[in-house]
Amino acid sequence: LKIKKNACLWLSSAETNQMIFRFCLAPFLVLLLLLPTSEILAQAAIPEITPEMAAAVSKLMRNQDLILVAKKCKVITAFRDTIGLPGHISTRLQPNHPTDDPRGIAASIVDGLLYGSGDAVIGINPATDSIPALMDLYFLVDEIINQYQIPTQSCILTHVTNQIQVIEKGAPVDLVFQSIAGTEKANKSFGIDLAVLAEAQSAALSLNRGTVGNNVMYFETGQGSVLSANANFGVDQQTCEARAYAVARHFSPLLSNTVVGFIGPEYLYDGKQIIRAGLEDHFCGKLLGVPLGCDVCYTNHAEADQDDMDTLMTLLANAGLTFIMGIPGADDIMLNYQTTSFHDALYLRKVLGLRAAPEFEQWLKQMNIMDEKGNVQPVTGAHRMLQNMPKHLLSAS
Repeated sequence: LKIKKNACLWLSSAETNQMIFRFCLAPFLVLLLLLPTSEILAQAAIPEITPEMAAAVSKLMRNQDLILVAKKCKVITAFRDTIGLPGHISTRLQPNHPTDDPRGIAASIVDGLLYGSGDAVIGINPATDSIPALMDLYFLVDEIINQYQIPTQSCILTHVTNQIQVIEKGAPVDLVFQSIAGTEKANKSFGIDLAVLAEAQSAALSLNRGTVGNNVMYFETGQGSVLSANANFGVDQQTCEARAYAVARHFSPLLSNTVVGFIGPEYLYDGKQIIRAGLEDHFCGKLLGVPLGCDVCYTNHAEADQDDMDTLMTLLANAGLTFIMGIPGADDIMLNYQTTSFHDALYLRKVLGLRAAPEFEQWLKQMNIMDEKGNVQPVTGAHRMLQNMPKHLLSAS
């Protein structure tokens, strides 16, 4: 099939959609690869592309194809800063602590901020689901954000029903989080359905805490989760993963990311499989209109190492990845897995000429954390971030 280079430029959205529906996979792939056709397509036809279509065409694509097409799909969201702009890559500052100690969490937050991390979200995986403990975490991060007037958002990654409860109790909730999957049965195993997600979204929107946008949801996914729940009905894990992105798309999230290697070698055996899955996930998510980031990670019993993670994050950053994780030393001491560090984001920005979210970057410069060229500045004991830390977070418990 021969397709003219500018085939979509003169077609209406409806005509483009009808053309897509008539295609088999190979012509659809050709259309995605054409320039500038695929950029037009990505803007006009994303709502009509089904997850099954995205997953199927990804299986025909080489790694470079997945990178090329994903790069053209621009998904921009906003809450207190703007995420997903071309030429930018953001980070989730992940200050997890095995006992939710507020001083330990605060130390990790300040550490990350001084490396320019945290523009996507300051997101904590809590060690407990106790409502009082969760309330403490919400107020802790909110206090730090307000103390330094940081243009970012916070999230505590507990079950969505807990987040509805803490909103009702007056907690300062910015983003509502939930892990999601690609079948109804798998989502039920997570204790959720679409109605619960809609209720949580409505509750978060009612707080009206965003300043530059109102995307209030944050989702995590990952290949293999549906299979591990015995909820795939014979469908392959990549198609199930793409279906999770369709769930995410429905709620217009600020952030969504695949935790690509966390599932372990039972589903993604080695570094090569993790790299391929990460590229597939990012392509499918972006094609479906989801602001996809990636927790570039592996478990200690997988046949993978940090070199594999360096390769994957470099490939994804070239593909226009929305965000990565930022963790002290790339080693999560609460979840016990290996991911990406504060330094990794600096490497990507330096080598590829990428930047933090614009509002956050301006704040970094105002705080003398970063200079005009994007270089992180040396820190002394007199730095504003250290001098203005709330005293109760510096004292012994």
